[in-house]
Amino acid sequence: MQVCGIISEYNPFHFGHAALIQQARKAGATHVAAIMTGNYVQRGEPALLSKWARTKQALSCGVDLVVELPLPWAVAGAEKFALGGVALADALGVDWLGFGSECGDVQALTKAANALLDPGLQAEIRRELQEGITYARARMNAVESLFGTKTACLLNEPNNILGIEYIKALNQLNAKAIPFTIRRVGAAHDEQNSDSPIASASKIRNTVLSKGNYCELLPPSSAEILKEEIEAGRAPVSLLCMERAILAKLRTMEKSEYASLPDLSEGLENRLFQAVKNASTLEEVFLLTKSKRYTHARIRRIVLSAFLGVTSGMNQGTPPYLRVLGMNNRGTEILRRAKNVKKLPIISHSSDILLLDNRAKNVIELENRATDLYALCMPESAPCGLDRTTGIIIASPSF
Repeated sequence: MQVCGIISEYNPFHFGHAALIQQARKAGATHVAAIMTGNYVQRGEPALLSKWARTKQALSCGVDLVVELPLPWAVAGAEKFALGGVALADALGVDWLGFGSECGDVQALTKAANALLDPGLQAEIRRELQEGITYARARMNAVESLFGTKTACLLNEPNNILGIEYIKALNQLNAKAIPFTIRRVGAAHDEQNSDSPIASASKIRNTVLSKGNYCELLPPSSAEILKEEIEAGRAPVSLLCMERAILAKLRTMEKSEYASLPDLSEGLENRLFQAVKNASTLEEVFLLTKSKRYTHARIRRIVLSAFLGVTSGMNQGTPPYLRVLGMNNRGTEILRRAKNVKKLPIISHSSDILLLDNRAKNVIELENRATDLYALCMPESAPCGLDRTTGIIIASPSF
């Protein structure tokens, strides 16, 4: 058995995701396990479809097992997002870690990962930060200064960056998985106007939200599941549905509560606190807080964390459990391996939660509350308790 683990959002599952699975199987993977974000994603917004609908899409398109990346890691920056995902992949005992990248070169990405782990890099980054630029730009400049332009340029593309963070995390955790990458196919990340037959996830989401024809942009089974969710009133979910609720939460927070949010630095909480006082829309909050140093995506994640109750320290270390969202019979074989690895408790039944330690139970409760809020943002609001009552998705192998 050769298991390929894939850290994913599948927001929604599209042809680019299918290509990675196909290439992994062609390279020898007999089983595919996805570590997937839940109802909220790393760009700081709710997923277009619920985690259960996206699990169905994944299982229908070649994935054998889907486990959830818990909320504090799902809405974190690239480094902690990657660390959380790789830790769960390692707990599953995967043999490979598969991902797409703009360069498609594992050796080049490994060289960049080693550069970021170099003990001399941090001093150079601190020097660059004195110029008032973003951390990402400072890091890129520091790598260029110490390791050359070719390596530094890899840090200018979003999928390369995640791939580098995955390799870093594999090293830090001493994980056995071998990194496996393919060159990203189709439109570039967030590309809206490309003529490529493989559209970006961003373009697909915008097409769905604007009630356009999305059917040719997704694999047939993925498109059919999306259609079913839309007809049932469970999709699409949009950040705009949450806007006034988020603004209400932000306006009632004390200044001290802002200071407890994750991913803050150099008084960002003060800037956000003042922005909330002067803004009447979320976009205004983002624009008033944004600067050369703080990116739009980082601010969105912090604002979403404030709304959902994610605080600094919740994503320290690695996730405390493996929660199963869906599987087929090959997925049960992956779980059997994970039980032999015995690195993390596995949640496949509600009774398994009773055996968790307090930290894990707190993360589960946070996830439950976040899903209750997500349920209010569906076109037809759903009641509380979906996280407690929705069972594991069981599917037949797609091939």
